[in-house]
Amino acid sequence: MKKPPYLPSSNVIDLLLDAICVVDREGHFVFVSAAGEHIFGYTPEELVGRPMIDLVLPEDRAMTLQTAAEVMAGISKPHFENRYVRKDGRIIHIMWSARWSEEEQVRIAVARDITERKRSESMLAAAYALSEAAHSAEDLRGLFQQVHRIVGDLLPASHFTVVLRDEQSAELSVAYQSPQEAASPQADPLALSTPLIRSGQPLLHSPKPAGDGATPRWLGVPLNSRKGTIGALIVQSHDQALHYGERDKELLQYVSTQVAAAVEHQQMLGRLQFMAQYDQLTRLPNRTLLHDRVQLALARAHRDRAQLALLFLDLDGFKQVNDSCGHAIGDRLLQRVAERLQHCVRETDTIARLGGDEFVVLLEDIHSPEQVATVAEKIRQALGRPFDLGPHALCVPPSIGVALYPQHGGDMQQLLQQADSAMYQAKKRGGNAFHIASTPAAALAGP
Repeated sequence: MKKPPYLPSSNVIDLLLDAICVVDREGHFVFVSAAGEHIFGYTPEELVGRPMIDLVLPEDRAMTLQTAAEVMAGISKPHFENRYVRKDGRIIHIMWSARWSEEEQVRIAVARDITERKRSESMLAAAYALSEAAHSAEDLRGLFQQVHRIVGDLLPASHFTVVLRDEQSAELSVAYQSPQEAASPQADPLALSTPLIRSGQPLLHSPKPAGDGATPRWLGVPLNSRKGTIGALIVQSHDQALHYGERDKELLQYVSTQVAAAVEHQQMLGRLQFMAQYDQLTRLPNRTLLHDRVQLALARAHRDRAQLALLFLDLDGFKQVNDSCGHAIGDRLLQRVAERLQHCVRETDTIARLGGDEFVVLLEDIHSPEQVATVAEKIRQALGRPFDLGPHALCVPPSIGVALYPQHGGDMQQLLQQADSAMYQAKKRGGNAFHIASTPAAALAGP
């Protein structure tokens, strides 16, 4: 390949570690020095005549063309950076110093491979960003969205998936999937993650660009924690010109170590929050969460001039079950009661366990006392059927008290008091019944 006359001698150029590239007005290479093969993977002969933009990573092409136009307009660009795709499919970072030769009608540029420097900078930035994400994310999905963005700055990750293993059942589930992956999945993430979670070792499938163009390129690493392998991170390449290499695997492993710690942190916070707001036995909201939901429901009802109801439930004969069958059977019975209650109300309603065999149901957006009576009767019938618990067939029909807002009270304390009193009226009548409070809110307010 003939050297342009306006460049130094070939002997001098070939000694340079940086590549000298000459590109014509149309954007084609007209000269590339020997160092270009080390940087781009192509021989100078393979590059001459080829459009420069073809080698640029697709995400950086618009920026590169804009910069090229500025160089041709006479604007100096001494430290422009972009990313190229080598012949072997690896992505490299290039820093350019370029100028336009009006006389020769070419761009003359010096290319320096700064991939290693960018990699070190990216890893430091990723470590900081992951630490921030672990503490700022409100939940696991928010965490994974931030991790996806961070990983995308390190390697091709438009298709990004997080798979987690359930601590109790050991079943795998997709905890996060990038929008692109959900729309057009490259491969089944659960099938990909199963062997790497089982082995605890990363898996890389990245054929060279010269291979079968239909073969998916993907990289998966396990999320290893102190408890073992808790899941996996998987990236898949949609661009057949790219492939993942050992450096990409090292980067994703580096990220996975911190992600695993962040996942454990989020799961711990989730467990603590659950323990603070839910009953551990029935997994229903507890008194604290019920209070918050009632307060919100009352505010909405007041704003919309709507009605709501509180149902106070007590199980008839539950103490005898505990005394005769033991607390283990009593606990199982309460769990089954909770399950039946959930089938009696809407998803928007709340069922809470206050303790012992006392439950409260919050019904929002009701239209009449008759509607509440229908729900109360449905609950009575559901809990009135025997519970089959192994050798025991137990009957614990409910006594239910009902209080309505605003008829029977304007705050949670008044409504609960009215519903509790109404429940005792139902018990006095023999139980297995519901009773609607009769004291109006005006009487509760006093003179």
